[in-house]
Amino acid sequence: MATYTVTNKYLIDDFAVLQLLTPSEIAVGQSITVAGVDATFNGTYTVRALPQYLYIGVDTEGDLLYDYQIPIADQVLYAKVADDVERTAATGTVTYAPVCTWVTAADVMTYLGITIANPSDDYTLLTQSVSAGNQFCYRRRQESGYIDSLTTSPGGDATLGTLMYCAALWRSRGSIENTYATFDGMGTATQQSLTPIVKQLLGIPRPAVA
Repeated sequence: MATYTVTNKYLIDDFAVLQLLTPSEIAVGQSITVAGVDATFNGTYTVRALPQYLYIGVDTEGDLLYDYQIPIADQVLYAKVADDVERTAATGTVTYAPVCTWVTAADVMTYLGITIANPSDDYTLLTQSVSAGNQFCYRRRQESGYIDSLTTSPGGDATLGTLMYCAALWRSRGSIENTYATFDGMGTATQQSLTPIVKQLLGIPRPAVA
């Protein structure tokens, strides 16, 4: 979860815009919670755009319009049916708490080919690994420029990559530094949760092309 400070607000043609103090990881289509701004802007909304210029309204087709002579960084735009509000300084926060659920504990147990009793310490670790794996894979794809649903995997490749990563996290329990836990005096191979094949399946890091 991340919380960002609001510095400005305005509302035109039933779309509200908030400017944030710092860059954010907020993505289009995701949910945000606005608090401490005022009764008009506060609430939970779906982000419709992340404008980098001054928003000036919508055209007859309903498309968003911007003044490209006035750049304004770190804005979030969402639908809000209310009277227009001129751009002005503001206080408050925008909270972004994405929860990815591409794979489940049952999915990971099937992938591992084992059954883990619930409740048990192993099952607790499994749920932690699944939560961490989902969030990590979603975030890494977001950092590479993808816009994904939080609830539906973008494809079989991303699903398998997430399963492999979650399983690797669970298997690494009890290990020290970069090796799996072992009773073998000869040692083990280096632990690599984020293997090249997992990166390939997730499509990360995707090269940036100018």
